Amino acid sequence: MASKSVLRINEDIHRELSALLRNIKDPRVNQGMISIVSVETTGDLSQSKVYLSVYDLKSKKDFLAGLKSASGHLRYELGRALNLRHTPQLIFELDGSLERGANITSILSTLDISHDDKEHDS
Repeated sequence: MASKSVLRINEDIHRELSALLRNIKDPRVNQGMISIVSVETTGDLSQSKVYLSVYDLKSKKDFLAGLKSASGHLRYELGRALNLRHTPQLIFELDGSLERGANITSILSTLDISHDDKEHDS
């Protein structure tokens, strides 16, 4: 379990990165609607894993390459905004929960379940 200070830092990183990601001009990053799912920072504050969900992602490889390219700038701006002694290294990972949810919804919508059958079974 993370300490309260690490949890607070996770929330701060989440909030600040949400704003910073909107201002990235790299077309590799601006592929769709980006949402930060969660942030997990190590206890020594050396690394932060940022889990992202992107709606309408065209190229996963290009998106991650663009984020890696922008990570130095994002880390610098994050350090200025949060006023931390050591700004954690940012590691970006895609979270596939949005796609999995959409896939489950589409599968459920194709099922042929009659409501009348449920009433007769009761």
